[in-house]
Amino acid sequence: MAQSLSRIILHIVFSTKNRTKAIPENIISELHAYLAGACRKQGVEAYRVGGTFDHVHIACALPRTLSVSKLVEEIKKTSSAWTKAQLKECGLFSWQLGYGAFSVGVSQLQDLIRYIDRQNEHHKQRSFQDEFLDLLKKYKVDYDERYLWQ
Repeated sequence: MAQSLSRIILHIVFSTKNRTKAIPENIISELHAYLAGACRKQGVEAYRVGGTFDHVHIACALPRTLSVSKLVEEIKKTSSAWTKAQLKECGLFSWQLGYGAFSVGVSQLQDLIRYIDRQNEHHKQRSFQDEFLDLLKKYKVDYDERYLWQ
């Protein structure tokens, strides 16, 4: 085959440092738009970005020339700087050190988009920690809880 082809759809999740309620409601939509733009700047198709005041979810297609870690590093770095520049109360803003990245089949993409769109109602009943633990179990990811929330 003369071409290298791929379609890798990811569900990326990360939180604010210590899961603080650090994303003000008045910039949350702009932050999500910024994150989508940061993905596009890396050559990544962002299908949906959403979340709440303490975490984000990104549904995206990873190009074959970019690693997941490099993508997440870049979007966290640039969006953290952007958030700090928006409001004085965000001056100490930062993302958690780690992230979750899960592969999603093309047939599951619309369900993932709906899931991301419903984050506000979803988190009226469940914490981010419970949600993330369920994702780890669903995707059968081994973890050490001592390091999970740093």
